[in-house]
Order: sequence, then structure tokens, then C-alpha cells
Amino acid sequence: MRRKLSHFGDWAGVAGLWIVAVAIGFDLGAASAQTGTPQIARPASSNSPVVTGGSGQYYFEFRSRQAWDYGHTFVVFGRVGEAPSKRNVAGLSPKGDDPSMWVMGHYVPVPSDTGWTDGDLEDRYITSRYRVLVSKEQYDRTVAYIRQLQAKSTTWSVEMYNCNAFVADIANFMGLKAPSSTWIYPRVFVTNMRKINTGHPEAANELVSENVKEMSNPTRDGRAMISAGMIKSDGAPTGGSASPPHVTIGAVRVTNRAANSAAASEPHTP
Repeated sequence: MRRKLSHFGDWAGVAGLWIVAVAIGFDLGAASAQTGTPQIARPASSNSPVVTGGSGQYYFEFRSRQAWDYGHTFVVFGRVGEAPSKRNVAGLSPKGDDPSMWVMGHYVPVPSDTGWTDGDLEDRYITSRYRVLVSKEQYDRTVAYIRQLQAKSTTWSVEMYNCNAFVADIANFMGLKAPSSTWIYPRVFVTNMRKINTGHPEAANELVSENVKEMSNPTRDGRAMISAGMIKSDGAPTGGSASPPHVTIGAVRVTNRAANSAAASEPHTP
């Protein structure tokens, strides 16, 4: 089953970034006690311009999107000018909609999904994106790699491998640089990837500070928006805006690969 953005029981939306929660001082028990929280309404995202690099008639677009907690990192690909289908989405998440899966994933690897999740193809939820144009040859080669990666990525683990690591593997295969740490918010991960690959060498040194800044972003996720008084826990926007989209949890994942020495050397910001 696929996750519903409007279904608050979708705990995959929190799982991937549990490490972020620990870094900010959240208690895991408090985070996992949200099952009874009602739906929330959140405004559409308006700060996700498409920044393009490379050349060619095909593309790979690295994206982050909103969710109840922290967000989700994934990649969309296809031919320029053609709308992508669900098959053109790749990302890593705990399998299915069972809330216990994300809990277990904090202790042992759990079965994973590697494709589309609800909200991935809706622009209103996108928080950052980086599009890379490629030739048909490069496209076919990378898609083949993604299919292989999906086939072998059969488990998800907070500690060992989750969505940022999955996306970093695709970026590295394409010859792109990926952020040195995967213990960061999805929006920061994608934004930093875009910067370090488009002539902003200083971005590599700004990763930690940008992640800390995101911690206090009032539109970071549903929980932050409630804390900032922008929306109520019953789903009503405090500003009275007309019919904003309803979304609570989407799929989310971050990664902290044990083999990532750079991540290990950084402070435990998500």
C-alpha cells in the first residue's frame, strides 16, 4: 500500500529523520506518541525553483518535500517536457503503512519500498529541487543503475541506510557530489547538493550551519508549523486562508551510513 499524505498514521513520514529528532533533543517516545494527533493543514510550498545543470533532452531531478516530520528525499526522472509517472520516481522508505515498521527500523533493518510515495509528484509539497539534464545514453545508463539499486535495496535502517544515502548513491553514480553528511534535513540535503554542484564551493562548509538554521524554520514540517502558531492541531490554519491542502505525513528518510566517515566526524546535527 502507498502512503496517504492525508493519513496521519503514516509513520514513515517521521522515521527516516529520527536521527534529526535526537539531534534537536526530541525524545523518541514523544515522537512516536503522535498516532492520535489529528490532521493538519499546511500551505503549498512556494520556494522550490527548478535549478538546472548539464545539458540534454533527459533529466534527473533530486527533490525534497514536506511531511509531518522533516520530509523526504527522492529523485524523479524522465524526458524533458513529458510529465513523469509514478514509475519515474525512486526513493527509499520502510515498506507499507504499518507504523511498527519505522519503530523497528531504529533497531534493526526492516523491509523497504523504493518507489513513489504519495506527494512525490505534487509541486505544492516540494521544498527543494535540483535538476540535471543528460543525454539519452547517460539517461539509460543511470536508469539501469537506479533499477539495480532498487532491486538490491531491500531494507531500510535509520542507522545504516535510508533516503538521503539512497539518493547520494544515485548522485555519485552520475558523477555528482553529494553532501558529506546524510544526517540532515531533506531540504538542506538537496539544496546543498545543488550548490556544491553548481559553482558554490563554500556550500560544503555551510552544511552544518544551514541544517541548524532549518531546525528553527517555522515551515519546516507540520510539527514546526503548529509550534509557530501557523496552523492548529485540529487542521485549521490560524490565518484563515481558504482551503489549504491537507497533509500530515508523507514518506521520509535520512541516512547516516556507518561507512560515512565524514558524517561521523560532524556534530550530530540530524
